[in-house]
Amino acid sequence: MAKMGKYCKAYQITRFREFGEWAENRQNARKEKRQVDGKEADVTRDLTAQDFLYLQENFVVTDGIFIDENIIFDTVTVEWVDFCKQTLGFESPSFQPIKEAVSSATD
Repeated sequence: MAKMGKYCKAYQITRFREFGEWAENRQNARKEKRQVDGKEADVTRDLTAQDFLYLQENFVVTDGIFIDENIIFDTVTVEWVDFCKQTLGFESPSFQPIKEAVSSATD
C-alpha cells in the first residue's frame, strides 16, 4: 500500500533540471493507459517540460503524491538539499499541535 508523507510540494520538472547532478529515473514514472497494437496497455509516461513532480519531505522527488512510489530522483546529498532549500525555497512546515485557550471566566 502506498505511503503518504506529511508534506510534499509540486514543482515543474524544469526547476529540478536546473540542478547540475539531476538524473531522472524515467522508468519509474507513472503508468498511463494507451492503445498499443489495438489493445489498451499500461505504459510509462514520458516526462516533458510541462510536467510537475513532487518534492517530498525527505528530499526525494516522485511522480505523484506518495512518498514511496514512482521515485524519479533519490540521490539526496548535501548539495541537493541546499539546492532545494536555497534555489527552490523548499521548507517543510513544522506541524505543532494547536493549544486551546482556557477561559478563566465562571458562570
